[in-house]
Amino acid sequence: MRFYGDPVLRRKAKALSVSDTLKVPGFEAQTVREVADTMLETMFEQRGVGLAAPQIGLSVRLFVAVEYEDDEEENEGQDEPLRSRVLREYVMLNPVIKPLDKKKDKSYQEGCLSIPGIYEEGVPRSKRVNISYTDLDGVQRTLEAEDYLARVFQHELDHLDGVLFLDRLPAEVTDDHRRDLLKIQQASKNFLAHLGAWEKEKHLRENL
Repeated sequence: MRFYGDPVLRRKAKALSVSDTLKVPGFEAQTVREVADTMLETMFEQRGVGLAAPQIGLSVRLFVAVEYEDDEEENEGQDEPLRSRVLREYVMLNPVIKPLDKKKDKSYQEGCLSIPGIYEEGVPRSKRVNISYTDLDGVQRTLEAEDYLARVFQHELDHLDGVLFLDRLPAEVTDDHRRDLLKIQQASKNFLAHLGAWEKEKHLRENL
C-alpha cells in the first residue's frame, strides 16, 4: 500500500491495455489480471470497498471495487471474511465517468485506505453516474451506478487523476488533520526509502 505523501498518489495515471505486463515496485512483473487479483486481496485485507492502482505504486488507469451485502462493511462483521459478503466485484481499466445529475450529494462519510484513520463527511459527489470501462477480457462495458456505489467509483477515479478526497473539502478540514497527516507522510517517506534500498540491492544481485 502507498500512503499520503507518496508522489505516485499525485500523478495522473496512464492508460493501459489488458495485454500489458505491469511491474509493481517490490514485486516481479505481473499480468493485469494478476495485479487486479492482488489489488482485490489487498482491499479485502484492509477492509475497503475499492482500491486504485496508484495505491499499490502503479500509475496506470486501473481500479477494483466491490458491492457488499451492506454499506457498513468496514464497521460490521469484523470476524467474518469480507469475500463471503461480496455481491459483485468490479475490475475497471481506463474508466470514464459521466455524471447523470447536476446536484451534488454530500451525505456520505468518506475515508481512504491511503489516508488511514481519517474520515470526513461533505465530499461532493454526483449521486448518479454512467461509467464506461474495459474489463479483464478486453470487453468495453458501460453501467449506471447511484448513491454509495457511484461515490466509490468517483473516489477511485479521482485516484487515477492524482486527487485525494480531502482535496474536495475546504482547506481547513485538511488543516484539522495536519498532525495525523504529517505522521502518515513520514511513515510513507520511510517506506519509500526502504523500498528504494531493497530494489537497489536486488538490482545489484541480479547484475553480479
